Amino acid sequence: PMFQMQPVDYVNDPYVIGQNYKQTSINGCLEVDLQGQVNSETSKWKTDSGIGGQLDHVRGAQISEGGKSIIALNSTAKNDTFQDRAIFPAWNITTVPRYDVDYIVTEYGIAPLRYKTVRQRAENLIAIAHPKFRDELLAKAKEMGLIPLKG
Repeated sequence: PMFQMQPVDYVNDPYVIGQNYKQTSINGCLEVDLQGQVNSETSKWKTDSGIGGQLDHVRGAQISEGGKSIIALNSTAKNDTFQDRAIFPAWNITTVPRYDVDYIVTEYGIAPLRYKTVRQRAENLIAIAHPKFRDELLAKAKEMGLIPLKG
């Protein structure tokens, strides 16, 4: 048949997804920290989205031959406020762990994160942040020890 219906435990199974050649997973998120951890579910105490299958599709794309995973977000929130936060607030959730992220995309470019060091991750994410927040992010990355302080 050209079309079939399957239950969620089948369509969100990373091993089923990974059988597709060059599978590309493209998902949105609410925020990313400087190590590449992705939050797609909560904002402060409010749940914005359910668990869904984002991590399943990220992992399925990664095990697909030639596959890749892309996480997209705006560099600022609605009121032109800081969105690429250096650290998640305590109430937010990591939907996609940093070691599962291939690429983060904003309107300022693409940050490749797969197989990057913590320093490279921070530098790549700062490069695609909104320009008015890059200095603040760099200072935070240095404070956190992600990027060494220069002498």
